[in-house]
Amino acid sequence: MPTELTMLAASAVLTFILAFPSACSLMYTKGLQFAAGNRDEPYTLPAWAERANRAHRNMLENFPVFLALVVVVHLTGATNEATALGATLFLWGRVAHAIVYIAGVAYVRTAAYLVSVAGLVM
Repeated sequence: MPTELTMLAASAVLTFILAFPSACSLMYTKGLQFAAGNRDEPYTLPAWAERANRAHRNMLENFPVFLALVVVVHLTGATNEATALGATLFLWGRVAHAIVYIAGVAYVRTAAYLVSVAGLVM
């Protein structure tokens, strides 16, 4: 399987995994009944869980662009070393972004995001 498709699959797994930290925090802090309910009342989570939620939303915003680019590159047969490197940069930039975002490391988070953007450009 081409590197671009492997990185796409891994990015899909990352997107799926990023849904869990804030959901687990919600169940832990508010209880299963609240988490499984409609959550009509406003609530707050610990800061790290709020950041995890934002990291997940950010990935959801960036994943469709990556998906479209990988599909176009693959269908047109335009895969090469640069597109493989770009896809790899996107994935690892997103992994680093999620980790440092959840940890609350502001400037490193931005650098990691820019690595993933560089991957998109490639």
